Amino acid sequence: MPTITLVRGDITRQHADAIVNAANSSLLGGGGVDGAIHRRGGPAILKECRRLRAGHLGKGLPTGRAVATTAGDLDARWVIHTVGPVHRTTEDRSGLLASCYREALRVADELGARDVAFPAISTGVYRWPLDDAARIAVETVRGADTSVEEVRFVLFDDRAHEAFAAQAAR
Repeated sequence: MPTITLVRGDITRQHADAIVNAANSSLLGGGGVDGAIHRRGGPAILKECRRLRAGHLGKGLPTGRAVATTAGDLDARWVIHTVGPVHRTTEDRSGLLASCYREALRVADELGARDVAFPAISTGVYRWPLDDAARIAVETVRGADTSVEEVRFVLFDDRAHEAFAAQAAR
């Protein structure tokens, strides 16, 4: 089980083997974490994402899956892109959110990454309730069969940090 660390801050300023991007299925950038990673990481990330879209991901990256690219100008070796689910009160999509964390860790293992920085996937414009997202994230990481030594949750504000801290303390 990896060590879980919580940091309040900007994920694009983290030093890690891999930084996880809460991407949209197009892989071509967007808002929130996705836009910030593409802006700070520079054109090399977009170039690799376009190459993936021209190849086996022609229809985009499915929700709950993960794929890696270079980290460009970020202080990391790789960016692992994963597409979180949009929260719906009429459908339990928690398995898809858990899959984002499992799949990102699987890709990290394939790459040989030892420390991975995650955002709070799906808690922004995808409207996943923060406390539930934190529970799913922490439980999934704790239960993952991975060689990753440290999972760092990089949380943008105090509210997110408090929600993840409450789950990590359990």
